[in-house]
Amino acid sequence: MLLSGLASHTIDSVELEQYTTDGDLAARWLADIAAFGDLSEGCTVADLGAGNGVLGLGALAMGAGRATLVEADQAACDVAKSNAESMGFADSVEVIQATLGSDQVDLRSADVVISNPPWGRQTPKADRPFLEAMIAAETPSHLLHSAEATHIQPLFEDAGWSAERYGEADFALPAAYSHHSRQRGRTRAAFWRLVPP
Repeated sequence: MLLSGLASHTIDSVELEQYTTDGDLAARWLADIAAFGDLSEGCTVADLGAGNGVLGLGALAMGAGRATLVEADQAACDVAKSNAESMGFADSVEVIQATLGSDQVDLRSADVVISNPPWGRQTPKADRPFLEAMIAAETPSHLLHSAEATHIQPLFEDAGWSAERYGEADFALPAAYSHHSRQRGRTRAAFWRLVPP
């Protein structure tokens, strides 16, 4: 309920494939990450493509010590900062406005990386900078991506990582862009746990 009450960011960039991860799905996913032992008391979390901050802030609510929220869209960064303040986490959050693949972002101090990146439906390979940032961070990572994606396991295994697909869920797609044909759509998403060698 706490995460469902966060302010949403404006969804207006089809190129960035901006969609908000709803609070219920975020809470379920964070509980899974904690069950693996990757989200522990006092840990440092990096949330890539953070949007309104729901995942990083949810991790803090579950006991993480610090969260770094990385987001390309300045308006979404502003909403994430506001949400952090409203939850009392302003001192535990760093919001970085950066475009992965273009800007340098050092994630090696994170204990776990979490990301629901663009899936590449509008811009082919839009997820690659996020996946490459996870590999460069060399830390356990959790990814939410299209259940139809077939490139994730080979990409990480070629880098020497283990890649475990551990669940699926419906991901809400509200009619936000002109190419949407339904008011309320859904797509199937999969959860991945990615562990470096």
